[in-house]
Amino acid sequence: MSEQNPSTAAKKHAGTLYLVPAPLDFGCDSQTALTEVLPEGTLRTAAGLTHWISENAKSARAYLKRIDALYPLAATLQAQDIAELPREAHKKGDHGNKGAAIFDPKPLLAPALAGHDMGLISEAGMPAVADPGSSIVRCAHDLGLRVVPLIGPVSLLLGLAASGLNGQNFAFVGYLPQDAGERLSRIKELENLALRQGQTQQFIETPYRNAVLWQALLQTLQPNTRLALASGLTLATARIESRLVREWRQRNAPPDNRTPVVFSIGR
Repeated sequence: MSEQNPSTAAKKHAGTLYLVPAPLDFGCDSQTALTEVLPEGTLRTAAGLTHWISENAKSARAYLKRIDALYPLAATLQAQDIAELPREAHKKGDHGNKGAAIFDPKPLLAPALAGHDMGLISEAGMPAVADPGSSIVRCAHDLGLRVVPLIGPVSLLLGLAASGLNGQNFAFVGYLPQDAGERLSRIKELENLALRQGQTQQFIETPYRNAVLWQALLQTLQPNTRLALASGLTLATARIESRLVREWRQRNAPPDNRTPVVFSIGR
């Protein structure tokens, strides 16, 4: 009888990396009942995990505490093994492009290689989408680990669906530059893409800069460009509006400076 390859045996007994979505109410004034935005299967799977890679350990524990009220955790909050992504991954991203954070994700996945199922979690929405975490997923694939995305809210897709803009051809471009001149140039570049190719352009901003970005959009975009905002998604206080820029200019209705917003432009 031939002996089994050690690396094959290790992979056979390795854990699974679950991508665990979180509710979109992080940092908001109110919360949504978890059962209204996350299916039972996602919540039960999360409750059964004891090893995590998180954007922030404190917010991860707060989320697990909410889950525990519905489905008892497999280990107490104090016993949960929660590792954090490096700080540079938050600031520079970890998607692998030029300028992104460079670090070795493998040590964070050591529990999975030892046979434990793990969860990757961000503060809101789907990890690795508009949030750090893609380096963990890439590394998991390279190590031969099983990767399973769980079902939950993704603000970008919710905002796109509610915008009335092209949902067959779209791009998420992250954050716009903070420098006023660079931001103006980037807005014009994105508008040109949207109008010429019909490709919806989506972007986000740190909430306290919402008003500044909004003013720049109204000053820079052409009157007949459509501009949509979606804030507080899944909350009772959600605001979703889509209007031509010339119509927005007639209204004094900027987004607030506390709630995350998905901005979309198109034709």
